Amino acid sequence: MLIFWSGQFITGMKLVNAERKENGLPQFSAIEYSKSGHFIAATFENWESEFLQMAFYVFLTIYLRQKGSSESKSLYKKEEVDRDPKIHSYAPWPVKKGGIWLKIYSNSLTIALFSLFLFSFFMHFYGSLKNFNEQQAGNNLPLASASQYIGSSQFWFESFQNWQSEFLSVATIVLLSIWLRQKGSPESKPVDAAYGEDAE
Repeated sequence: MLIFWSGQFITGMKLVNAERKENGLPQFSAIEYSKSGHFIAATFENWESEFLQMAFYVFLTIYLRQKGSSESKSLYKKEEVDRDPKIHSYAPWPVKKGGIWLKIYSNSLTIALFSLFLFSFFMHFYGSLKNFNEQQAGNNLPLASASQYIGSSQFWFESFQNWQSEFLSVATIVLLSIWLRQKGSPESKPVDAAYGEDAE
């Protein structure tokens, strides 16, 4: 992740500085680029879609099933993840405490992923607005307020283009794992499993 993020940073800075040079604007230093709307928006635009995908994936797999998919729980039997928590010496403290703490902890993965999505969504919006206004200022055009920009096609285009690709990738692995195999991968059923066989 750090290698590709560094690649994004380096190539993004070169791209922006090339555009700024064409427009007669001063070049960004690395520190300036790290604070720029372009870098912030590009980073959190992608993180936002990843967290949204994973949050929905974790939540929806509680209730939805796909016959034959290695990504789905069984259609016919209760699984280990469905059992009620039991207090034992190594149980996490919310399990021992019970009540509201147990309820929150029982849903903490989904809560955390949706919270990370909301944070990334806000940061994407902040970066995208900042980038838009940096471009507007460079062209001596009026700046947009947050309330104006939230309804802009630019911001929602950035979000929707990432969201659709994330849900496509999830649908692809759920469906392809019915028929295709990868020996040794926990994301695959055993190579000799029947197409309609549920994952164990």
